[in-house]
Amino acid sequence: MATKTVVITGANSGIGKACVAVFTKAGWNVAATMRTPDAFDVSAYSGRVKKYRLDVTDADSVVTAFEDIRRDMGSIDAVINNAGYGLVGVFEAISDESLQRQFETNVIGLMRVTREAVKYMRPQRSGTIVQISSVGGKITFPLYAPYHGTKWAVEGFSESLHYELEQFNIRVKIVEPGIIKTDFAGRSLEFVTSDSVREYDAYVNTFLKAAEAAVKDAVDPSVVAQAIYVACTDGTAKLRYPVGKPAPAMIKLRKLVSDSMFFKIVKKAYGI
Repeated sequence: MATKTVVITGANSGIGKACVAVFTKAGWNVAATMRTPDAFDVSAYSGRVKKYRLDVTDADSVVTAFEDIRRDMGSIDAVINNAGYGLVGVFEAISDESLQRQFETNVIGLMRVTREAVKYMRPQRSGTIVQISSVGGKITFPLYAPYHGTKWAVEGFSESLHYELEQFNIRVKIVEPGIIKTDFAGRSLEFVTSDSVREYDAYVNTFLKAAEAAVKDAVDPSVVAQAIYVACTDGTAKLRYPVGKPAPAMIKLRKLVSDSMFFKIVKKAYGI
């Protein structure tokens, strides 16, 4: 049986990097893609890993990367849409440019990679596309409005897409991580506050204290990588995979209680 190949976007850190480790250990060929591959050390992995430049906001780089991966590794069996970041903060203070960049990366970029993946998977009548959404693609928290907008878009896009791709034996999977120990809270997070409208200051400070406390309970990204591997290999039509606390419990709770009750729970958690 031929060795399978997985394409991972944003493979240089966090969940993407954890996926490189999990899939190489399982014997897959790994195409590790990222915007700046020079600093990524493939020698740290025992399996077959090759790095490629792919910026999800650059259409030409997406096309070129897939062409190179297919040439180097043969079939493309799974694609993990992991690249993304969070735009968080006071919505009134967020510029059009920031909003455009957030949606261009988290939504349009993901769609762009997905479309390219389908071009290769449809003729071979097989493949799995894993979209990294979030618990924030099913529920909402304060000050995450733009980020939630992108993840809810990913959820709707992916759920609709799965209907038209199942005829080609292409599975769409949505992985919904909870709070994970990644640099999402560092370089992968853009937090915006309002310098001109100080009425938000107390609210933001209260939010930040609660958010910092929640991060202490974050789980390792390897937990998410394992769930992604299961999504790629379980052979089922299962669509969604919530993983990492509090994602499974919170998503279930959201279905069970009314809007007003859920909002009270969130406000209490953040002390607002």
